Amino acid sequence: MKKRKILFLGESYRADAITWMNGLKEFGDFEIISWELQTPNTTFSNRIKRTLEFILAPLSIQKAIRQQKPDMIIAERTTSYGFLAAISGLKPSAIAQQGKTDLWPENSITIPFKKILQNYAFKKATLIHAWGPIMAEHMKNSKVDMTKVLVLPKGIDLSSFENKNIANPDKIHAIVTRSLLPEYQHEIILQAFYLLNKRKIDFTLTIVGDGKNLTFLKDLATKMQIENKVIFTGRIPNTKLPELLEQANIYISMPVTEGVSASLFEAMACSCYPIVSNIPGNQSWIRHRENGQLITVNDTEMLADEILWAFENKDYRNQAVIQNRKFVEENANYQTNMKIIADKYHELINTTASKKINQ
Repeated sequence: MKKRKILFLGESYRADAITWMNGLKEFGDFEIISWELQTPNTTFSNRIKRTLEFILAPLSIQKAIRQQKPDMIIAERTTSYGFLAAISGLKPSAIAQQGKTDLWPENSITIPFKKILQNYAFKKATLIHAWGPIMAEHMKNSKVDMTKVLVLPKGIDLSSFENKNIANPDKIHAIVTRSLLPEYQHEIILQAFYLLNKRKIDFTLTIVGDGKNLTFLKDLATKMQIENKVIFTGRIPNTKLPELLEQANIYISMPVTEGVSASLFEAMACSCYPIVSNIPGNQSWIRHRENGQLITVNDTEMLADEILWAFENKDYRNQAVIQNRKFVEENANYQTNMKIIADKYHELINTTASKKINQ
């Protein structure tokens, strides 16, 4: 049988993208070719260059299609790579909404333009991925044909993120695994632990990852005189992450916006108790004081109080992490979910090929 080939449009270095591509290789035996914009979106001049590169992208993508002859095109982010997939003309096509709406930043003057790109991508796509209910809700509100939408997270590899938590239950061992970017609000977390430190509560806080706020956050921890209790690991290989989660008993994430967080699933799989911001993307998975805790955005005192409540209620916490592990096994198993996605792609490719023959 001929090996099928997929052209992936997106940032191939991102953990989400790697999970998606590797799953298709492993469970669909696909060959993956990737294409992405080369200019980083960092400085103002770079953003101008990246915009020009985006305008010229269709020519580059058409060249890749002619040379590689892929059977299918897939893309992340409905407002950028998803739009480029839509105008490529290659069928079948699958696009994935990455954020709650992909219309970000919410107050940007470019939002009306991004809506036009997104609606076109939605209309032209053969299949649309909603990695969670919050994304599907946005699609319904955008009048998307919901028969084209697959609501299913990619999931996480449960053979790597195992149920082997070894954290000392008599001390707060908290962990944060989100990129050190402003939208993840790490400073709110540091302020909460500053308040706990003032109350003479012992803890260690491990902050995993890298990002433009790293120096600012390190300086803030020093200013608060908690630097000896806060560990900044910097960027680490993903293979090291399960070990760090297994050594923590509380997972904290305070983003102001969220789509579907693989980081949350990873923590739940490793029996690390979740305390997260009270926003729709987290409400899909966490119910307050049932299987985790939901914190009002920017409420430092509430976060500190809820961390302490979770720590002091060990029996509740132990029940919650058992429940969370079971939930992830049933709903976010990478082996199960990526097999469903890969099979769906084969079905779409075969259907498209049959239609061409019959035309």
